[in-house]
Amino acid sequence: MHPLLQGRLRPVLYFMIWLGIGAGLVALLVLLTPRPLNWALLFIVPLVIAYAFVCLSSWWVARAHPLGTTTPFRIVTSGAGAALQSAALWVVGAGLWAIAVGRMTGFSLPRDLMLRDLLVLFVAGIVLYVESLAAHYFLLAFDAAREAERRVLASQVSAREAELRALRAQLNPHFLFNSLNSISALAGSDPAAARNMCTLLADFLRTSLSLGSRGRVSLAEEIGLAERYLAIEQVRFGERLQVSRTVDPDAEACLVPPLLVQPLIENAVKHGVADQVEGGTVRIAARRLRDLLEVEVENSRDPEAPPRRGAGMGLDNVRRRLEAIDANHGRLAIERAERSFRVTLTLPAEIEATR
Repeated sequence: MHPLLQGRLRPVLYFMIWLGIGAGLVALLVLLTPRPLNWALLFIVPLVIAYAFVCLSSWWVARAHPLGTTTPFRIVTSGAGAALQSAALWVVGAGLWAIAVGRMTGFSLPRDLMLRDLLVLFVAGIVLYVESLAAHYFLLAFDAAREAERRVLASQVSAREAELRALRAQLNPHFLFNSLNSISALAGSDPAAARNMCTLLADFLRTSLSLGSRGRVSLAEEIGLAERYLAIEQVRFGERLQVSRTVDPDAEACLVPPLLVQPLIENAVKHGVADQVEGGTVRIAARRLRDLLEVEVENSRDPEAPPRRGAGMGLDNVRRRLEAIDANHGRLAIERAERSFRVTLTLPAEIEATR
């Protein structure tokens, strides 16, 4: 179907414009030669409505000779030919209609004045068709621009989703390697603890796979996964690993990307607690500040401990995921003190809509 005839509003607006054109033609003909207004209206209005349908054909002319791939000469000649043919057809119909209107009203113009009116209509028909053709070229260019914009946005979304999938794919092996290292450390000295750790690891991996397949999870689920990981590490570290959790209830319902907080917890254990002989504390805090969700992960650290290999990979992964998800509102801030290390995540506070 023609795009101007789709929906309800477009056809109404289109034919209202043509009725305005018809009113202008009526005024022009009455000005050229005084005549009964009812005769002029009866003569012009049906002709204008009919020509409104004829001018819709310019859309197919414009599509057959698109801008950019058709030479200007070809566009001009095809448009001029279509305008001349349409105007000629309109004038022939106008002549026949003038005879019919004269018989219905009992009023007719002299032959020379009627020919002059038909000449005026012929010129007006050419102008109106050319204008219609120009309008359709503009419409097609506008639609092409919107389609190009849609393709660019779709490409950007696809690229972002591919990047997110790649970043997520790095997480599960990272979890597994860290946990297997912990189990390996206990296998010889404490087999019972190693078996317990294997059970905890199976539960952790099952939960991480379930959450990782979703687009958004609640902060409560995300922190619950982190606590499973900490339970695994507490088997290894015992009392050396202390956990402090301060999460506001209104923050727990906020939605976050899955497996976003987990790498921060791993870093806190691996690069903070593990480097201290007496152990340390991992503190998890979350609060909602109006439209923003703020999550903090803080750990104690040994200022004299040498930097570990691979430090910063988890933070870089989180930062890149934030940029891919929401570069305008997602932020990751790092604060290093002499005996502590704090990472603060700031995200839009989104709540799952209730059904």
